[in-house]
Amino acid sequence: MFKIKDLRCEYQVNPIGLDQKTPRISWRLQSSERAAMQSAYRIEVAEDADFQRSVWDTGKVDSDQSVHVELKGLQTASRKRYHYRVQAWNQHGLSSGWSDQAIFETGFIDSSEWSAEWISAPAAALPAGADQVPMFRWDFLIDGEVSAARVYASALGIYELELNGKRVGDHYFAPGWTSYKHRLQYQTYDVTELLSSGKNGIGALLGSGWYKGVLGWDGKNEHYGNRTALLVQIHIDYADGRQEVIVSDNSWKVSGSPILMSEIYDGETYDARLERSNWSREDYDDSGWYPAGVIEQSKDILVAQENVPVRKIESIQPIELITTPKGETVIDMGQNMVGWIQFTVQGDAGQEVSIHHAEILDHEGNFYLDNIRKAKQTIRYVLKGGERETFEPHFTFQGFRYIRLVGFPEPIHLEDFTGIVLHSDMETTGEFTCSDPLVNQLQHNIRWGLKGNFLDVPTDCPQRDERLGWTGDAQVFARTSAYLSNVVPFFRKWLHDLKVEQAELDGGVPFVVPNILSEKAQSASAWGDAAVIIPWTLYLCYGDKRVLEEQYDSMKAWVEFIRRQGDNEYLWNSGFHFGDWLALDSRPDSYIGATARDFVATAYYAYSVSLVQKAAAVLGRSEEAERYADLHTRIIDAFTQEFVTPTGRLSVPTQTGQVLSLMFGLVEGEAKERAVHKLLELLEEEKFHLTTGFVGTPYLNHVLSDNGKSEFAYKLLLQQDYPSWLYQVTKGATTIWEHWDGIKPDGSFWSPDMNSFNHYAYGAIGDWLYRVVAGIDTDERNPGYKRVVIRPMPGDGLTWAEGRIDTMYGEVSCRWTKSDEERLDIQVVIPPNATAEIRLPYAPADGVTESGTALMQSEGISNVKVTDMGVNLEAGSGQYSFSYVLTQPVPPLPKVKPFVFG
Repeated sequence: MFKIKDLRCEYQVNPIGLDQKTPRISWRLQSSERAAMQSAYRIEVAEDADFQRSVWDTGKVDSDQSVHVELKGLQTASRKRYHYRVQAWNQHGLSSGWSDQAIFETGFIDSSEWSAEWISAPAAALPAGADQVPMFRWDFLIDGEVSAARVYASALGIYELELNGKRVGDHYFAPGWTSYKHRLQYQTYDVTELLSSGKNGIGALLGSGWYKGVLGWDGKNEHYGNRTALLVQIHIDYADGRQEVIVSDNSWKVSGSPILMSEIYDGETYDARLERSNWSREDYDDSGWYPAGVIEQSKDILVAQENVPVRKIESIQPIELITTPKGETVIDMGQNMVGWIQFTVQGDAGQEVSIHHAEILDHEGNFYLDNIRKAKQTIRYVLKGGERETFEPHFTFQGFRYIRLVGFPEPIHLEDFTGIVLHSDMETTGEFTCSDPLVNQLQHNIRWGLKGNFLDVPTDCPQRDERLGWTGDAQVFARTSAYLSNVVPFFRKWLHDLKVEQAELDGGVPFVVPNILSEKAQSASAWGDAAVIIPWTLYLCYGDKRVLEEQYDSMKAWVEFIRRQGDNEYLWNSGFHFGDWLALDSRPDSYIGATARDFVATAYYAYSVSLVQKAAAVLGRSEEAERYADLHTRIIDAFTQEFVTPTGRLSVPTQTGQVLSLMFGLVEGEAKERAVHKLLELLEEEKFHLTTGFVGTPYLNHVLSDNGKSEFAYKLLLQQDYPSWLYQVTKGATTIWEHWDGIKPDGSFWSPDMNSFNHYAYGAIGDWLYRVVAGIDTDERNPGYKRVVIRPMPGDGLTWAEGRIDTMYGEVSCRWTKSDEERLDIQVVIPPNATAEIRLPYAPADGVTESGTALMQSEGISNVKVTDMGVNLEAGSGQYSFSYVLTQPVPPLPKVKPFVFG
């Protein structure tokens, strides 16, 4: 059995509205034999489902490429549907036959194709500065049978559309948050089934969103403009070949809506008595509404939707009704989540109920709101009266586990309240489980940190008056997120905004993207390095060379910005830096760790230059690759002269200092040995607890494992007292905290000025769980899991662990089980058209079996070699089951031995 499945275009299944001039196709192979490889492929593109009007055909191409295959030479036209299919041949020359067909459909290839006008609520309908959300509507005539209809829409603000009384699409917070001065997304919706012959009605709600609403802790609004606006263009194709275009213009009508206020931080106020039945239907009387105003706004900045949309992903039912010591009525959802509450209530007309949202109860069990700062996170609902009324908000989201009810009639029924989880609809790709339930809860918390903070942009926290795209937070979590979900569309869109937000003159990168802070809030080490680290991470995890092509100038501009700083182009010893943010070795009343900031800055400088050098080599820019390789060497020399003593001791005696120097390859020889030993000493001084912050924590366990000290990494992972990852779990955390001691051992809280209980940065330990404990990695020379690296590292404290990731080629998984007899069983899955390098830890030269067969006789396995770490081998695709008795016990936690010079 050999066939093709799961056709994708630009990571999507049957996408519509693309504006890519050269789309890319990916597919997966399915085979019943081991070591299955593709030897050739053929792609055909046609204008019809029967492939009678073929417009592009590769013919048979001798290649094993099955992901990101560019449709070079295909001249895509706007608003056109293309059908495509793929055929492949395996290594034996066997054909798969044609795959099932798939489609992709273009949107507007050129912005000049927009004929709609930007419309806004006139002052007569809603005075300037009014909080009330406007509603727009218009009627139009369908004259004949519709074969296809598309709505193309965008907004200055965030919008919801209706056609003939039904919601258009399932997107929320569209068009998303971009750098509005440079880029603005539009969405494409297939509305063929929503239209009918005769008169039709269209309606829209338009919220302030990120465009006009309050953003940041200073309470400022109108960062991008003081008027929201809507843009809608409907293209109708009739069965008889005619085409018609319906556009937004001043013939549309506007009125105030029942939404009296809807703000991202503050929540929503809704008066159900103001509802207008059937307002988006064709027969609604809008004679009392006002003509829409037309405003000037460029359409040149419009781009097709790049990110996956925010959607309702799942629902959560409450677990407990609580009366607090203060006598307040509180519901526990059982999970710190992001989204909103859908509720049902019955009462008198004009009666008001409200819901307040919090992440935590205080140590006395009372509702705790101090850590959300100025954000109100409150839903107010005025009943229309009579029957039971069900409501959920529109243009706001909350971060919460607990809700406080005010004004709700007794008795309270938990079934009347449902938590609706919203986030960018990224495809889930990874799973990690093990024998320790606390570590499994940690993995749960890491995943929910992603769910709560990947809402159109990678936010820092979803509950307080911030929710900004902090660059440093995003880069430290990027690799972990790429195990959990397919994050390319999400990050690609955000990186495009980062690129246009970079300072034109010097290449500096803002602290947050999109940037709503001051122009001076830019260019800190580890934060600005997101411009380099995230593109490289996406290339590494998905093999997506186009990401590097699109971001290379941005990557280069960032390292050139650093090079021009200060008085030494090989050190970064000037400017503001966050340093090892929130490290536990910080001075009292300081957020910045004890690791010298110029040390952190120069270390990251070296790391980013090394990645730019690699990117240049991948892109065939050999001269630049050589230049950045030379620059990297000079930076390391300067680093050594500045921070390493003649005897090989680092001048920065902190955990993070040792971690960065080792992780980024800044020390060699005796200096490296001393750094490893010093790190172990520092850990022992803290009774094997970490003191690292945002900068050191993501790499700490990796450094230990990379230097043969995995037992120390396991010790750190499995600690349950403060400070540790599992300490949070023992305190009932269901997401990752911003501070190691967000809740202190005595039950008190960290300062409320910055204490999020849903903050993904320290969730970066997830990378180590997948890459080292489960042992799943990719070869940098053949990225995107084209060549899989399987190197599980069993550790004391776990009896089994399993990781799985759904790659571009298919599922990769590794499970190991350690028995009492010190026997190790390892199950591995490698997808077709990929190969693997597998290391069997502590395996003997003889005595390893695979599926009950001697290793050397097993199909699909080759190049078996014995090393100091065990047995290394190469394998083709398939399922493998290895079993053997360990040559040595898994190391328990040892004592730190005195360092011996020489």
